[in-house]
Amino acid sequence: MLPIAVAAVSVVALAPAASAAGSGHGGGRYTPGASGVGDPYFPLEGNGGYNALHYSLDLSYDPDYDQLDGTVTVTARATQNLSAFNLDLSGMDVEGVTVDRRRADYKRRGQELTITPRKGLRKGSVFTAVVKYGGVPQTIVGSPIVFGSPYGFLHTPDGAFVGGEPNGPSTWFPVNDHPSDKATYDYTLTVPQGLKAVANGRLTSHRSSIASFSRRSAQTRAEVFKWHEDSPMASYLTTIDIGKWDVKEGRTPGGVPNYTFVDPVLKANQPDALDFFYNTTNEVTDGLAKIYGRYPFSSTGAIADDARFNGQPLGFSLETQSKPVYSAVRSTGTIVHELAHQWFGDSVSPKEWDDIWLNESFATWVTWHWNETHGGSSAATQARATYAARPFPDREGRPFWSVVLGDPKRDTMFNDRVYNGGALMIQFLREKIGDDKFFTLTRTWLARYHHRNAETEQFTRMAEQISGQDLDAFFKDWLYSPIKPALPS
Repeated sequence: MLPIAVAAVSVVALAPAASAAGSGHGGGRYTPGASGVGDPYFPLEGNGGYNALHYSLDLSYDPDYDQLDGTVTVTARATQNLSAFNLDLSGMDVEGVTVDRRRADYKRRGQELTITPRKGLRKGSVFTAVVKYGGVPQTIVGSPIVFGSPYGFLHTPDGAFVGGEPNGPSTWFPVNDHPSDKATYDYTLTVPQGLKAVANGRLTSHRSSIASFSRRSAQTRAEVFKWHEDSPMASYLTTIDIGKWDVKEGRTPGGVPNYTFVDPVLKANQPDALDFFYNTTNEVTDGLAKIYGRYPFSSTGAIADDARFNGQPLGFSLETQSKPVYSAVRSTGTIVHELAHQWFGDSVSPKEWDDIWLNESFATWVTWHWNETHGGSSAATQARATYAARPFPDREGRPFWSVVLGDPKRDTMFNDRVYNGGALMIQFLREKIGDDKFFTLTRTWLARYHHRNAETEQFTRMAEQISGQDLDAFFKDWLYSPIKPALPS
């Protein structure tokens, strides 16, 4: 790939390590936090022993060299007496680590950055870890999880396009990389003059400056953008997008700030691309809020890039928090789907990755319902057409019914069964319990788990409570069966 532009550094700092077997003040042994949360799909993603509260990312990115240099400050609360703890970081070169302003020992193994503070961290205490690092973030390629499509940190001709679901964030910053540990974020993004940088949340400041980029021999003119995401955010929803942007800012008719960024290259083929994304985002943000409850974040928007890998256009869009990213000009239906995720997936996030249907099935069904209420086919018609178009047994090489919706397995977690198959189940649940109870269920679900994590069993239990029906057989057929259930009468 491209040369890593950070001077070689010692892998182990000089600070003495805290004893893993030592006793702490107030009783109790100090032990290392787990190197993963034990998610069945990604056992090493995330880490144990602490909860992240806030990330402050101070990053500079130089597209001429694809070089990212940064200082990331993690504020966290220890959930045990900690002698050491881990962050997830793939690739990149670590220059130094401090914990509570004191130099800390650290070591690298695979994606694990293990940090040993000079003294143990008492359970319940809040601490800060600062990691200084740099390098060329590596794009994830060839993964069956997303059908081989490149994802994560994508290098574009004029900057970067970041879509990290499910495990891309650790390729560009040190993080507790699992959706179960949400945190708030601040970004300070420094880029060469002539470029703009956008991230999650709201823009708090922009200034011109003189900056040093590590691969350049002299300082150069630069732009500094600060963004703040004040709502808890799962790591896979983080994004930074850098390039030449046409920008439109304002508010939706309902009063939500809207930041829309569109690559000027896209306007060559569709001159109204900026207005299309801005206006559609306004309409959908306010329209969905009327059905599912208040928009859950302090801003909305869109980031549309001419995103390519090795010259080939990328085919995905992604629900990064507050501003979905689009790799080209997409349809209204795609915008509805990604903004539906602001409720289903971003505000209410999966507890583990086998709960992914709670994100994708609902976003797909919300798009069906949007069509129903905007002059298109009813969701019932769309569901039955989808059902009829998927034969059983599955066609060779095209699994659908054989993928279990409630546990689709890692490499098929984004299979069409999780999207359209789950939307089928949601529509048939709607028909079974009736519209009044169905929409009470969705609104109650979103309100109860607002800015939290939730899992399948909590949803099925709530559905039974609100409907007053025994739904065990229904969910067994539609959530946990590897065969094609009979069409409800």
